[in-house]
Amino acid sequence: FCDFDGTVTQIDVTDEILTRLADPAWRDVEQEWVRGEIGSRECLERQMALVRASARELNALIDAIPVDPGFVDFCRFVEDRALPFYVVSDGFDYVIRRVLRRSGVDRRLRNGQHLCASQLRVRGRRALTRFPHPAAGCEHGCATCKAGLMKRLGRGHAPVIFIGDGLSDRFAVREADLVFAKHDLLQYCLANGIAFEPFRAFADVQARLGKTVDSRQSKVESRMALGVS
Repeated sequence: FCDFDGTVTQIDVTDEILTRLADPAWRDVEQEWVRGEIGSRECLERQMALVRASARELNALIDAIPVDPGFVDFCRFVEDRALPFYVVSDGFDYVIRRVLRRSGVDRRLRNGQHLCASQLRVRGRRALTRFPHPAAGCEHGCATCKAGLMKRLGRGHAPVIFIGDGLSDRFAVREADLVFAKHDLLQYCLANGIAFEPFRAFADVQARLGKTVDSRQSKVESRMALGVS
């Protein structure tokens, strides 16, 4: 399971949209979320209502967003090893698919299947949002309930791995067997005694997982060759 904004991308796309295309009042809403007064769903709904931009302006901004240079190789890595991989994000499917289309790794990312994110549509100069992945009873008011999705989609898969960077990932890490963290998420894990692997880029994650996954597969193949069940 992998976050998107600031994890796959090198900057937070939603923050960039708000900084450049929204009324500055979005920052006041952000502080309400940081203080824990509102959940990320209400936060994003109110913030995106402050955006005034055409689809053309929004697309131009999205097309300039840099992606972690190792992400495409990482996608090949998990696909070659048939590892289930999901992008789970409070961010928006419109943005995520447009960013990843440039790298040719969006073909499996349909919302609800390998991609679980908020929805965004542009009408005139307004951004319309919808949130299809809140969990019933999500006590935190998340735009996308990452913890709930991990419980459901990760069932039967071990270990459950999470890769992220921000405070919106803080509930997800409690459902993971192995956490890769950077930036604000790293600080959160340190402050709350949550075990994690620090990373700077997907090349670090791939190197760490490569040793673990390839070692396990070698053991399985050896047992099969010996006729051990």
